[in-house]
Amino acid sequence: MTTIDRYLLLLFFKVLTICFVSLVGLYIVIDFMNNLEEFLTYLKHPEGGPFVLVEYYGPRALQFFDKTAGMLAMIAVVFAITMLQRTSELTALMAAGISPSRVILPLLVAAGVVSALGVVNREFGLPAVRDSLSRNAQTWLGENARKCTPRYDIRTDILIAGKATRGKHRQIVEPQFQLPSELAVWGRQITANAAYQLPATDQHPAGYLLTGVTQPTNLAQLPSATLEGETVLLSHFDTPWLKPGECFVVSMVPFEQLTIGGAWRPFLSSYELITGLYNETVEPGADIRVLLHKRLLQPIIDFSLVLLGIPLVLTRSSRNIFLAAGLCAGLMAVLQLVLLTCHGLGSTYLLDPLWATWIPVLTFAPLAYVVARPLWD
Repeated sequence: MTTIDRYLLLLFFKVLTICFVSLVGLYIVIDFMNNLEEFLTYLKHPEGGPFVLVEYYGPRALQFFDKTAGMLAMIAVVFAITMLQRTSELTALMAAGISPSRVILPLLVAAGVVSALGVVNREFGLPAVRDSLSRNAQTWLGENARKCTPRYDIRTDILIAGKATRGKHRQIVEPQFQLPSELAVWGRQITANAAYQLPATDQHPAGYLLTGVTQPTNLAQLPSATLEGETVLLSHFDTPWLKPGECFVVSMVPFEQLTIGGAWRPFLSSYELITGLYNETVEPGADIRVLLHKRLLQPIIDFSLVLLGIPLVLTRSSRNIFLAAGLCAGLMAVLQLVLLTCHGLGSTYLLDPLWATWIPVLTFAPLAYVVARPLWD
């Protein structure tokens, strides 16, 4: 690594940091002002305290980086090149016999590092904080009731519904579990005062503990029920750890799916999505296929965006930073329009999910190669 390489990398990460901090800071200020009353209450709350802002906006900063990693890498590369042109340093380097491709090589490597960090963030960062991301400013402490979105457990065909949810104790208020005909011995549904999601332990698999069961009325006389050889309904009749008036429904439906619906899926890692589809714990659909293919191809899209942005400023005599920013914004707008259109069509079965994710790559990757090739020639 030469002195010029270190200089360019320092310039790249300086621009990247400034852009990211500025954009995240703007988002935090706007969001904080919109939810000022709630945050003032949380700051005084015993379970909130002075670190509530860090706990709330920290995960959202990771989510913001996930959505803007490619754009930030392109902006950092374009601005670094523009600064070289503005100070005539690029002219001096080329006069010394250094080709443009050699000059921008460290910037391309740095853009690749940013894209790789985006992958790591999607696979490990966001899944680790998805519980925080599933709550908004109004329901941050989990005490306020939220609408319960009914969901089928595709393994057992049990429909999980309820009046509301409370995130603090992962509780469903007044749950109603509709049972399939194979479990008719328990009736058509189970109703109770509350249900709590419990993780898998040595005593039971993952599922929901229902307390204050009102239906079926003869719960005390009902034995546990099985479905295809697997016990899915546990009763106090033959399950010692359950108390009278309690039952346990085995289910892999996440609590977040009941509170925010399908919006929880992007917070799962690719491994969790694939194993969820295999184990039938994630409902299959076109949107899941689009999401998986999109994650696979995202680094290609990010790198194509960088290659498209470089010739826009490197082949122009203008040294105006604001013009560079405008060109970056226009390029990002076009790319995002194509991505949103194709992914939207793929998620609604109007376009094959495979083609919905590959069309942007097949459109912009060859174009990026064509416009960037003269730099190496």
